Amino acid sequence: MLNEFKTFIARGNVMDLAVGVIIGGAFGLIVNSLVEDIVMPIVGVIFGGFDFSNYFLPLNINVTATTLAAAREQGAVFAYGNFITVIINFLILAWIIFLMVKGVNKLRASLEKKEKEEAAAAPPPADIALLTEIRDLLKKG
Repeated sequence: MLNEFKTFIARGNVMDLAVGVIIGGAFGLIVNSLVEDIVMPIVGVIFGGFDFSNYFLPLNINVTATTLAAAREQGAVFAYGNFITVIINFLILAWIIFLMVKGVNKLRASLEKKEKEEAAAAPPPADIALLTEIRDLLKKG
């Protein structure tokens, strides 16, 4: 069982997945900072200077705070502003991933096209050319 586990872990796709998860987590932090520190302040200025993250509805009559953090300490709240921020965060992340995949696909297509052109332009090896000539002579004869 230990050998099977070693084989499983040593597979390339498991390691690729681990690297993807780690990079994805780091990338998520970058996107979160982009949304919270750059995009949301701009959106707030465009829509009258408000901050989405502090928009909430109290679900308890004891909640009288004006900020989300303080309101959560007082009781249950429906934090719809935070939800809007998370949705915007997701949309930005999805857009960036879309652009990355689109760029990688374009690069791959370009490389494949170049490889096909090089393969088509390269003459066949001498032994293949000789076999082709023999085949053609046999067809005639």
